[in-house]
Amino acid sequence: MPTTKKLIDEALSLPVEERALIADSLLKSLNTPDPAIDKKWIKIAKRRLEELRSGKVRPIPGNEVFNRVHERFSK
Repeated sequence: MPTTKKLIDEALSLPVEERALIADSLLKSLNTPDPAIDKKWIKIAKRRLEELRSGKVRPIPGNEVFNRVHERFSK
């Protein structure tokens, strides 16, 4: 059986598309998708999108969010 280093070296010699496929497969094996959780996230995402479109909530620019986080945790 090949060693981990040998497997990695062989994988690194592959074209980028094949390396991406291997990386994706390995990541999926670590974090197996759960259809029930995906359905819940879809429901939440649709609700939030509707809240934005209707004006019920206002979007906050990303840089503002990151500034708030930085201020909060740099104390």
